[in-house]
Amino acid sequence: MPVPEDITVDASVLDRLFDVVTSRRGTDPSISHSARLLSRGTGKIAQKFGEEAVECLIEAVAGRQHELVGESADVLYHLIVLWVDAGVTPAQVWAELDRREGTSGIAEKASRPGSKR
Repeated sequence: MPVPEDITVDASVLDRLFDVVTSRRGTDPSISHSARLLSRGTGKIAQKFGEEAVECLIEAVAGRQHELVGESADVLYHLIVLWVDAGVTPAQVWAELDRREGTSGIAEKASRPGSKR
């Protein structure tokens, strides 16, 4: 589904979402979904992320683009909750992506310790 021309798409939305999720840490779980997830611990957060990832894959395989967009947003949100829980920042992930830019995916994977090449 194309993005309407009157909508500005800005990747910094992920940074803003990270800030919102971070601000919910330790707040009342009854009024914030992020706070509820964070209060349930890493295992539950990881489980929820996995469920959303599977739903995303199902929509991709089914060719349902509109649903894939929604599920992708859910995956990104739950990934950010996982980052907040683990103490990982978007800047760390962006730096890793920058480091990998211009490197073949095959070469990058082969360079990892313990890679089976």
